[in-house]
Amino acid sequence: MMGIIWAILLGMLAGWLAGQFWKGGGFGLLGNLIVGIVGSVLGSFAASLLSIHATGTLGNLIISVLGALLFLWLVNYFSGKK
Repeated sequence: MMGIIWAILLGMLAGWLAGQFWKGGGFGLLGNLIVGIVGSVLGSFAASLLSIHATGTLGNLIISVLGALLFLWLVNYFSGKK
């Protein structure tokens, strides 16, 4: 149970950090959670394709934030927004 709570908190932090980099502000509690969780999955997938292995909380956070930024870029690319 604690692992799930920790993953949710890490996802929220990753989503918030990605929002800070992307548009200068977060996306709200639910938005940060969604962006962070999708980013975490996408970042882990991309890292495994590149044979990059993150260890520890900081490593997982970095991969999650990079994945969240990739997710935001993909959403903006396919939605036609600049």
